[in-house]
Amino acid sequence: MKKLTINRIKDWRENHVTDRQMTLVLAFFIGFFASVAGFILHSIIHQIQWLCTRGFNTESANLLYLIFPVLGIYLTSLFVRHVVKDNISHGITRVLYAISTKRSRLPGHNCWSSVVASGITIGFGGSVGAEAPIVLTGAAIGSNFGKIFKTDNHTMMLLVGAGAAAAIAGVFKAPIAGLVFTLEVLMVDLTMASLLPILIACVTATCFTYIFVGSDQLFTFHLDNFWMLERVPACLLLGVFCGFVSLYFMRSMTACENVFAKLKDRPYAKLVLGGFMLSSLIFLFPSLYGEGYSSLNILLDGKTQADWNQVMNNSLFAGNSDLLVVYIGLVLFTKVFATSATNGAGGCGGTFAPSLFIGGFSGFFFSRIWNMNQIGVYVPEKNFTLMGMAGVMAGVMHAPLTGIFLIAETTGGYQLFMPLMIVSIVSYLTINIFEPHSIYGMRLAREGKLITHHTDNSVLTLMSLESIIDRQFTSVSPDMPLGKLVNAISKSHTAFLPVLDSAGILLGEVDISKIRHIMFRTELYHRFTVSQIMTPCPANLGEDDKMVDVMAKFEKTNSNFLPVVDVNGLLIGYVSRTRMYSMYRKMVSDFSAE
Repeated sequence: MKKLTINRIKDWRENHVTDRQMTLVLAFFIGFFASVAGFILHSIIHQIQWLCTRGFNTESANLLYLIFPVLGIYLTSLFVRHVVKDNISHGITRVLYAISTKRSRLPGHNCWSSVVASGITIGFGGSVGAEAPIVLTGAAIGSNFGKIFKTDNHTMMLLVGAGAAAAIAGVFKAPIAGLVFTLEVLMVDLTMASLLPILIACVTATCFTYIFVGSDQLFTFHLDNFWMLERVPACLLLGVFCGFVSLYFMRSMTACENVFAKLKDRPYAKLVLGGFMLSSLIFLFPSLYGEGYSSLNILLDGKTQADWNQVMNNSLFAGNSDLLVVYIGLVLFTKVFATSATNGAGGCGGTFAPSLFIGGFSGFFFSRIWNMNQIGVYVPEKNFTLMGMAGVMAGVMHAPLTGIFLIAETTGGYQLFMPLMIVSIVSYLTINIFEPHSIYGMRLAREGKLITHHTDNSVLTLMSLESIIDRQFTSVSPDMPLGKLVNAISKSHTAFLPVLDSAGILLGEVDISKIRHIMFRTELYHRFTVSQIMTPCPANLGEDDKMVDVMAKFEKTNSNFLPVVDVNGLLIGYVSRTRMYSMYRKMVSDFSAE
């Protein structure tokens, strides 16, 4: 009865609802569930933080800062190891990886596992962000909706993009930023067919977030000093400074990850090293506790020295207003190590919030130094804190538009659109000299698995060598006489026969077109063996070769078939030039379809 009802619903949907209409309906539900996931995650974080820190003395250091972060990382690692049993770190990178190598398929557990794991990590003080786990959650919701309704690959990618965009839009109440994030970071091309579903998901997520948590913004900002043309030089220099801070962030993060990667088989060694680093840094600089947005809001909403001094509460620096710039600079320098230690030790979180945090502290540090030394015209510290957030985000993510719209929408700082654009663009241009890819894309770019807006490269990235290998072939041995070879040729469906030794290693091939002058002369059947008439293969393909390299080998050799071998030289199968180009043309057509 249940199966009959499901079939009736399915038949009704196919007869009355078009695929495009169904995509729009799915986008609405994706936006709703992404906002629910964001609300649950932040509720977990705030509840744990309130329970852990409610009795802290704000005028002195607290020894519990040495314990809570390590406890959170340990609980997270246990949850991931024994419950999830899968790698859920680097959320946005995993979304990019799924798009480029797994046809946008994400495991079902990603719809909830990142929410729980990152909630525990950040709630207990892990110095990472909740945004990347929420992006992974939103993308997984979109992917699993696509799997349930059996959408094609193009629609699946669109639903993943809609889920990721809805996650950003919901967390920050910034629908335009969510849309632009999908375009710049996830590299999902915006056509008329994809624009509307992503917008629906973003607006839906934003509206339900307002319903769940009210109208308060994540960051508190009130514009007191309007932008002036005389501040353009300071904005340009801030952009360059943010570019170099972004470069420092990315290079330091990579170096720290490499250190922890060497301990991948020793989880408790990672916990001890990362936990010690993180706890020590948080004890010295409590601003590093959790996402750090409360410290950012102090810098954004403060007007006087006394207001800004609150950022040093709970630290050894409390009450020493003369050390504010020193404290800000040290926090700026150490945040990357706190973030790396959190993830490296076994915690779960992203670099989205840390980039905003470092950006805000960079902007305040720059403007404070500028004003202390009376360099040119006065620059408002709170405004430059805001611009620094956009600048470092633009640099780290290689996403200037995301930085501009996210900060403008989140803070209501639309009157600062011009300086936000200047700082973001200059920061992006600065880091682009040293790093061609974002912090999320550089890992995949090294492996040749990064989707870009270049259609040809994107299609080659999405193509799988595994899917076009023909494993049906007739092989011959090198000592086989010509007579038996002719018999083998009659059973083969190809114009060539691979020559394999007893272990299955490819030695060469017999090209039928090159032996026609002897294959019908029966008197030669016992005078020649395969080893005497075989020829070397024009080129071998490796099972892990990138499709762009496969294409290049076909072009260079002008072959119609090339063998695929494993690392030991064992023959796996053959790739047909005709089949490869047929699949390529189909994928280009699907990829470009409106």
